[in-house]
Amino acid sequence: MTQNVQEYGFQAEMEQLLHLIIHSLYSHKEIFLRELVSNASDALNKMRFIGLTEKGFVDEGQELRIDISFDEKEKRVVIKDRGLGMTQDEIIQNIGTIASSGTLRFLQEMKKDPSKKAEDLIGQFGVGFYSVFMVADEVTLRTRSYRADSVGLEWKSNGKGKFTIAEIEKPDRGTEIIFQLNEAGEEFANEYQIKSIIKKYSNFVDFPIFMGEEKVNSVTALWRKNPAEVSDEERKEFYKFVANDYSDPMGHIHLRAEAPLSYSALLFVPGSASNSLFQRPDEYHLNLYIKRVFIQSDSKDLLPQYLRFVRGVVDTEDLPLNVSREVTQSSPVMAKIRKALTNRLLKQFEDWAKDDQDTYKKFYKEFGSLLKEGVHFDFENKDRIVDLLRFKSTKTDGAELTSLADYVSRMASEQKEIYFLTGENIDALRRNPNLEYFRKNDIEVLLLDETIDDFIVPNIGTYKEKELKSIDKADLELKESKIVTPDGTDTKTKLSFLDKVKEILGDKVKDVQESKRLVDSPCSLVVAADGMNAHMERMMKMMDQNFSGVKKIFEINLANPIVANLLRLFQANENDLNLREGVTALFEGALLQEGSLVDPMEFVKKFHGYMEKATASRIIG
Repeated sequence: MTQNVQEYGFQAEMEQLLHLIIHSLYSHKEIFLRELVSNASDALNKMRFIGLTEKGFVDEGQELRIDISFDEKEKRVVIKDRGLGMTQDEIIQNIGTIASSGTLRFLQEMKKDPSKKAEDLIGQFGVGFYSVFMVADEVTLRTRSYRADSVGLEWKSNGKGKFTIAEIEKPDRGTEIIFQLNEAGEEFANEYQIKSIIKKYSNFVDFPIFMGEEKVNSVTALWRKNPAEVSDEERKEFYKFVANDYSDPMGHIHLRAEAPLSYSALLFVPGSASNSLFQRPDEYHLNLYIKRVFIQSDSKDLLPQYLRFVRGVVDTEDLPLNVSREVTQSSPVMAKIRKALTNRLLKQFEDWAKDDQDTYKKFYKEFGSLLKEGVHFDFENKDRIVDLLRFKSTKTDGAELTSLADYVSRMASEQKEIYFLTGENIDALRRNPNLEYFRKNDIEVLLLDETIDDFIVPNIGTYKEKELKSIDKADLELKESKIVTPDGTDTKTKLSFLDKVKEILGDKVKDVQESKRLVDSPCSLVVAADGMNAHMERMMKMMDQNFSGVKKIFEINLANPIVANLLRLFQANENDLNLREGVTALFEGALLQEGSLVDPMEFVKKFHGYMEKATASRIIG
C-alpha cells in the first residue's frame, strides 16, 4: 500500500537531459543493465563499510548481494540490492537532479561533436540510472534506508518531467528497481541475454549477483591473485569493468608486495585518453581497498596528478578500515605506495620507449601532454620524465617525434645549446623567419606547439649540460653568420638607418638591430634574454586583459630587397613619407606573423593603400 503520495518536477533541464540520454548518449542499449548493477554495487560497498563501523541498523547481518529476476511473459525486470538504501531527501538529490552542473553542457557538446565518446560521460556525471529509460517507458524504484528510523519509499516516473514519491510498506533494507521492457528493449527480453550482459560487464562486481538460485558472476578479487595465475583475457575483462570502457587497455601492471608494505595493485593504461581527462584535472580513477573492503573510488593520493589517466585497483593491509580522506592525504603508508606505483609506471613507460616503440608512440600521442606536467610537479622523477618526453623538430616530419637524447646525439661538436621555438601550431612554427639561419646552417630546432611547453621548458633548463635556448631570444650566439649589406653602405650610414627605423617606431619597440638570423625575410621580432616569448604573451593576455606584455627587439635584414630599397630611400631623403610607411608596414607585418597584431583589418586597409600606390606608379611609368 502507498500513502502520502507527493508529486515533484525534475530539476530544470532534466527533461532535455533524459531526451539526450535516450536518443543520443548510449550507442549500446545493453549498457543500462551495467549501470543499474554498478549503482547497486556502490550501495553495497557503502553498506559494507557502515557494517564495520556502526551498529543497530536495519537488517543487520544480512548477506550483501544483488538479485535480478525476469518475467519473460510480462517482460518485467527487477533489480534488487541489500545496500544502504535512500531517504526521501536522498532520492530527490540522487535521482531528481542532474548530478553535475556541467552534465547537460557536456552532453550537448557530445551531440554536436561526433568525435566525443559518449561512454566517457557515463558514471562520471551520475547519469547512469537514467539509461534505463532507453528500454522502459516507466520505472519504479522502491527503497528503504539502513537507518533504524527509516521508512519504505516508492519513486515512480515515466521520465517526462515529473516523478512521485510515496511511503510504502518495505520491511527490508536496500533498493529495488522495477520496469517493463518497451519495444526498444525487446532484444533483452530473455533470461539468457540478461545473464550474458551481466557476465560481459559486471562479472567482477565485488558482490554475488543471483538470478534465482544461480550466482551469475565470479566475484573474484583479481588484483589479489598471483599475477602468473591471471590470464590476459581476465585482465582485459576486469579493465573494461573497472574503467567503464569498451576497448582493451594499452597495458597493465600487476603487483603484489609483502614487505616492507603489504599491498596488491592492478593498474591499467587505457587505450585512449578520455575527453574529460584534460577538462577535469582533479578527476582520478583509482579504487582504494583496505583488506578487500572498498574505501574510495577516486583516490587522489595513490598517484601524482600527471598519472591521473591510470585506472585500476590498489588494496593494502596496512591502513585502518575507518581511514578518512584527510588521513590518506598525510599517511606515510599511502606516500610509500604512491612512490612505488609511480616508479613502476615510469619503468613501464621506459621499457616501451626502449623495446616497444610502436606502443610508446601510441601512449605518447594520448598521454604525452600529461607527462609534461610531471616535469613541473615531480622533482624527484624529473630527469626520468624528461627522458620520456618527445618533441617535433625541424629534422623530423610531422608524424615523427624526437627525444632530447636523440637531439643531443645529432648535435655538431661545436654546438653548445639545444634550440627550440614555441608557438600555437606546427605550420606557423615552420614558417617562422627566425628559423632561416638554422635551416641554412643545418642546425636542428625543436618545434613546440603545445601550450604546456612554455611552462615546462624553463623547468627543464639544461639537458646533459646543454642549455635549452629559444631561437626568438636576442642574445643568441650565432657563429659564422655573414651579414650582407647593400653595396656602398658604410657602417655610419647603416647605424644611422637603424636609428631612423627606431625613431619611426618609437616606443613600440625596445630596440632596432641588424639581424644575424634572417636569410630571406626582411624582419622579425625577438625578445630580450629575460623577456617573454610571443606565445606565452598571448596566453597571459587571454588570462589578463590588462596585461600589456614587453617591448620586443625589431631585427631587420639589410640584405633583403625591401629593406635595401628603404635604405636607399633613407639615403636620398631620411624624411621621405614612403620610408616611414614602409618601416611601419614591415613592423606591423612582423606583429601579424607572430600573432600579436591588435588590428589586422587596419593593416589590410593600409596594405591596400600601398598596393594602390605601387600599381599607379607602374601605370605612370
